[in-house]
Amino acid sequence: MNSMNDTGDVAGPASGQTSHTRRLLGLAGTGFIATLAAIVATTLAAALAQAVGVDFEVPDGGETIPLPGFAVVTGFFSVVGIVIAVALLRWSARPAERFVWTALSLTAISLVPPLLVGANTATITALLGLQLVPATVMIPILARSLRTRTDDDPATDNARRKGMRESQ
Repeated sequence: MNSMNDTGDVAGPASGQTSHTRRLLGLAGTGFIATLAAIVATTLAAALAQAVGVDFEVPDGGETIPLPGFAVVTGFFSVVGIVIAVALLRWSARPAERFVWTALSLTAISLVPPLLVGANTATITALLGLQLVPATVMIPILARSLRTRTDDDPATDNARRKGMRESQ
């Protein structure tokens, strides 16, 4: 006779995979909402700068940057930030910390091009400020989301406890 103790509990890759997928989707959803907020904030800031007289004319091409251009560029690079955050959540032991350092480094690099285009001082100053607007929206939101999602992960919690035992 074959006897089985079936309690109905299943512990395996499927339950961990579902939790991990939920965390990734939650981060992507949070990132999408933050992207919309960054687009709105940046476009409004650019419109305000135009209202006070900044022309956003770039001498290299002789063209003026249109308001929708700010929205498109902000949206694109915000999505790049989300992809970086998702990758770090997937493959890094400290995703929030690594994300902040990566995002701050990329933000610093993004401040260089406005200085090189040869625009007037008002345009350069506005462009520098407009680089910082989406960064101040996206970086804290994604970093907080990475911290929350990592801290709630039982695997990360177990690894943290194991590391604490080994260091004692």
